Amino acid sequence: MTPYRIKLAETDAEREQIHALNYATFVEEIPQHVANARRRLVDRFDAENTYVIGVDASGTVLGMLALRARRPFSLDQKLANLDDYLPPHGSACELRLLAVRPALRGTRLLRDLLAFAARRAVQDGHDLGLISGTTRQLDLYAHLGCVPFGPLVGVEGARYQPMYLTLEAFVARGGKALGLGAGGVAAPVHKPAQFLPGPVMPHPAVRESLRQAAVSHRGQDFLELADRARRRLCEMTAAQDAALLLGSGTLANEVVAQALRGLGRRGVVLANGEFGERLIDQAGRAGLQFEPLSRPWGEPFREEEIRAALRATGADWLWAVHCETSTGVVNDLDMLKRIAATARCALCVDCMSTLGNLPFDMRGVRLATASSAKGLAAYAGIGIVLLGAAAPEPAPCTPSYLDLSVWLAHRSAPFTHSSNLIAALCAALEHCDVGRQHAQALRDTRWLRDALRASGIEVLAPDACASPAITTLCVPRDVPSLALATAMEGAGYELSARSQYLVRRNWVQVALMGAYDRAALRALPDALLQALAACRARQDRAA
Repeated sequence: MTPYRIKLAETDAEREQIHALNYATFVEEIPQHVANARRRLVDRFDAENTYVIGVDASGTVLGMLALRARRPFSLDQKLANLDDYLPPHGSACELRLLAVRPALRGTRLLRDLLAFAARRAVQDGHDLGLISGTTRQLDLYAHLGCVPFGPLVGVEGARYQPMYLTLEAFVARGGKALGLGAGGVAAPVHKPAQFLPGPVMPHPAVRESLRQAAVSHRGQDFLELADRARRRLCEMTAAQDAALLLGSGTLANEVVAQALRGLGRRGVVLANGEFGERLIDQAGRAGLQFEPLSRPWGEPFREEEIRAALRATGADWLWAVHCETSTGVVNDLDMLKRIAATARCALCVDCMSTLGNLPFDMRGVRLATASSAKGLAAYAGIGIVLLGAAAPEPAPCTPSYLDLSVWLAHRSAPFTHSSNLIAALCAALEHCDVGRQHAQALRDTRWLRDALRASGIEVLAPDACASPAITTLCVPRDVPSLALATAMEGAGYELSARSQYLVRRNWVQVALMGAYDRAALRALPDALLQALAACRARQDRAA
């Protein structure tokens, strides 16, 4: 066999040989491009390609492979919605133009090119490689750990199968097949990965804003900062106004409970999870007259049962949770708006796990509550009340701290406030792209739910009403959920498990909020299976 070495293309002479080999392979052998007299084919992404080549002692290029990381990829132009086919990942690259001279086919050259390119991709920070593999080599690609997806691309006589290669698969399968051994490519090292509904990973600009010197809540700088955040919230949601309260999301709901006293005599409160039940408790503590309407946790409401409750009570208002954080169920907001409009009652919604995670429109909603944490990915401590119309008249004897009109009259600063938290919220709102976040979380959650079910792990919410931001796992009864969460922490994963309502039901949650680690998410199902096995083994030893 001809001796060769694998390297990156560096000289003009090597690049000219690349263009010639490109022509010989993808014009003369595979009729993918039009012939030309110069017998030279320069790839359209040539300036962006990093070429991995095999050369002999004389400098002859025997094989090549191009590595490229800039979007759009070539597959973006062949497959609509390419990202919908891909697993969660931190950074993707594409491996293209794999070509080996006929005399060297069937040797280790092809595998050595792939091994070198994979190592280079890892060094550059990529964890997913995309390949359009010729249909004549599918068994080889599968042996290396490549996963086919989508339909074939290309033209008659030059068909290719889109595939991806994850780093884990390369280490576990490809590295061994390429003769690299277990240590041939370093496995990915993840920082402790947060998959919590709070705290979530903030943008660096948000962290920097929190560290700025505090300013007085009585000063003009503070008021302008608060006004900026309020305007941005109104732009995001089509709200008419917003109040920023110094406190948690629970405070925002307490303020709405008091405001409901000014919206009418009676109401209906919906509950199909922990936070709906908390609304019932808050309505009762506020002395409101209302009828609770409950569904089993994890089940969505039916339209007719809500309409019937409103008719039976003659309700003036309806209070509900949009995204039930405890289960991951998204209650149908359009349905709630439709019902409230027909019944001529005011709709108020808890949107703690909505804002920043799901598209949300205040039109048809009288009052909504949110917090600075969760989907907005700022720091906890700011309760938010959004208004779809003028604020209700405050009822007599409303405590001033719970009086929405007081917060609005003073531009959200009637009492001592934190400029640091408001500045961090401003920075988070400026970096919040709900459309992008929602689309990414939808793809990742769909992948996660399928992967969990394939591993035998039950997920709670039906797919039709499941939030992309929260996936609730029903842990097998023979393993305590807290033990599983602790084992996952040892593996570098922080999952939501310590709330009492989760402990009682033996549930664990994966929240996709803020700048979560997509590469770590891809490894999470396998980590869960390993943690379950470890928990069971400990229990067996203890028995």
